[in-house]
Amino acid sequence: MTYYLIAGERSGDLHGGNLIKAIRQHDPDARFRAWGGEQMESAGATLVRHYRSMAFMGFLEVVQNLGTIRKNLRDCQTDLFQTRPDALILIDYAGFNLRMARFAKKHGIRVFYYISPKVWAWNQKRALKIKAVVDRMFVIFPFEVDFYKKYDYRVDYVGNPLMDAIAGFQIDPEFRQTNSLGSKPVIALLPGSRHQEVAIMLPAMLEAIPHFPEYQFVVSGVSNLSPSLYREIMQRFPTIPIVTDNAYNLLSIADAALVTSGTATLETALLNVPEVVCYKMTWLSYQVANRVIAVPFISLVNLILNREAVTELKQFQLTTDNLIQELTRILPGGSNHERQLADYEELREQVGGPGASDRAGELMVNYLRN
Repeated sequence: MTYYLIAGERSGDLHGGNLIKAIRQHDPDARFRAWGGEQMESAGATLVRHYRSMAFMGFLEVVQNLGTIRKNLRDCQTDLFQTRPDALILIDYAGFNLRMARFAKKHGIRVFYYISPKVWAWNQKRALKIKAVVDRMFVIFPFEVDFYKKYDYRVDYVGNPLMDAIAGFQIDPEFRQTNSLGSKPVIALLPGSRHQEVAIMLPAMLEAIPHFPEYQFVVSGVSNLSPSLYREIMQRFPTIPIVTDNAYNLLSIADAALVTSGTATLETALLNVPEVVCYKMTWLSYQVANRVIAVPFISLVNLILNREAVTELKQFQLTTDNLIQELTRILPGGSNHERQLADYEELREQVGGPGASDRAGELMVNYLRN
């Protein structure tokens, strides 16, 4: 059978790559075509377009790039219609993927959705639109089952695919030496994987550096962004190391981390690193978001635990003074260090163990065959 996958950002590409491997275990002759990145391509998919041309953050940025988004939609629809796969598999990335779901449904292509759009966070009645155009939904958080039940929509809970990625991670014992990091304790900076995120978040994070001279700060970079972006932002701190595409190894040696809100907040917690969650967007995007968000937290850690286990510094709260205060609290010996690690134990219990990719892949193959 043939499968067409669409992911619009880095984390979706990671989960898409693992899903492809899982599907192949249950459908050895499977063929794959994808909008995504290196992970899906290395897993065996024919890559149509890279997600770097699709990742726009915030209301203003989306408006400014409407022409590109519309062209991507037209190109994707044309390619999907011409190839007519057995299933379209959508991975998160709601704005684009829900439009593709409607198109596929209209043309008789079965639609699977892996990793639900965060409709529970804002405009919750979008669940009805999803129910109308998605044949099967595969969710990764337990609370999503109850959420969709309110709309009389039965979904499959498969567990969280991050546990697959973490279970497969092996610490590189030469990581410090390879990256010339020495023995000084580390604070990791994870500013995001999209251009707009890094441009806004990294300058704010860097302001904490002079206040912790006993630590070395290390930036987690990504290869889908130009090295010149990091160099330009870090002109005041030219000696700060950047480690590219190796966040897990960086976190494995970190005493704490400053993390841009997103999947990385959950990864950091599951790797047992105390963190401060940071988020800032343009003024206009913030005004729009502030009026529509329907949940009390922005980090996945707090949403899963349903309390503020990790501090969130959002928009106007993201000041240098607040960063210094909260980072001090979570470092070893700090007032919040042990409590946050205890909360992480509960988090791991709720998220569950590995196997999400395999469960989702097996279900998809069985649904197609039956």
